[in-house]
Amino acid sequence: MTDWLAEAKTIENELIELRRTIHRHPEGGNEEFVTVELLMKELEKCGVETKRLPGTAAIGILRGKYPGPTVALRTDMDALPMQEDTGLPFASEVKGYMHACGHDVHMSALIGAAKLLSAHRDEMHGNVVFLLQPAEENAGGAEKMIQAGALDGVDAVFGAHVNPDLKAGTIGIRYGHFYAVSTRYNVTVHGKGCHGAEPENGIDPLYAACRMCAGLKELTGIHNGRRDVVTVGMIKAGTVRNIIPDTAHFEGILRTMGFENRDMMVSKIYEVIAQVEKETGVKAEVEMMFAYPGVVNHEAETALAQKAAENLLGKENVTVLEKGTMTSEDFGFFLLEKPGSFYHIGVGSPYPIHSPKFNPDESAIAYGAACHAAILSEYLNEHCDQ
Repeated sequence: MTDWLAEAKTIENELIELRRTIHRHPEGGNEEFVTVELLMKELEKCGVETKRLPGTAAIGILRGKYPGPTVALRTDMDALPMQEDTGLPFASEVKGYMHACGHDVHMSALIGAAKLLSAHRDEMHGNVVFLLQPAEENAGGAEKMIQAGALDGVDAVFGAHVNPDLKAGTIGIRYGHFYAVSTRYNVTVHGKGCHGAEPENGIDPLYAACRMCAGLKELTGIHNGRRDVVTVGMIKAGTVRNIIPDTAHFEGILRTMGFENRDMMVSKIYEVIAQVEKETGVKAEVEMMFAYPGVVNHEAETALAQKAAENLLGKENVTVLEKGTMTSEDFGFFLLEKPGSFYHIGVGSPYPIHSPKFNPDESAIAYGAACHAAILSEYLNEHCDQ
């Protein structure tokens, strides 16, 4: 049996250096031109065929010596639009951008897995497709990659995200619903402007919008045994303090565990808005934008990932996560198309992701690379016709 972790340790320093190079030069969603070229060159160094897709997406294909299934591994590439505040010697050199979500670790671990697997291609039954995905943070790059044919011929797909609450050297596994379905909404409330001293001569859209926001906030809770969260993140109205404006506008996001709860909560949002319309006389325009579909892991592939991770790291270092997260992840688009699983790589940071001080434990990169290699190899071995 291959000792993936021992082999990963032999390339740990170069993977850390790669991560630091990526970290110094972050790029935003759909702007990862330098990043994707760097990753493609790294894949090509270990004999992986590469292919650009529309925009900044790309794939790499590692072909095993023997016929067999094709399994995919995904990394996201985009950074967040925020100023870094870590004080690290390899901190971001791009003003206003930072890899604060750990995508630099994801990329380095994927390249590590490619290096490990390519060294064993003469033993491989099947192929591995490496998915280099742009724009996870805001533009649904996964969906665009699928439309461009990135999953053509793929039998299963795996991916991972860093988890600062798990220490380096550990993995988090989750069965079923993992990440939330996200639905963005915009509401424009139309009233009748007037002098603030004579509110009886107008219809106050700002007051109505505030009531709507309060009512939507109160929808957050447990429904059908699952948590749903309604957030209002922005409200705009008026120009001066003593005039009731004609309109008010607010925007937010709904997060639910599953499509059933999403549909139910969307109906509740419309009900809250309609009730305030009725009671205040305003008219509201509502725009619903269905965004990420949530991440729902497949049973068999998750069990396989757990087994491979436990064999690699020991059962004591693999946690079966009891709860999903209300954050969003567009890896769910891949799981709507193919069976697979998404898991967490422990990085033991005192600061959370999306913090300007986020600083993951770099030893997690080698563990992530080894875990990827172990899971992908396990899948190929279990599904080949030997």
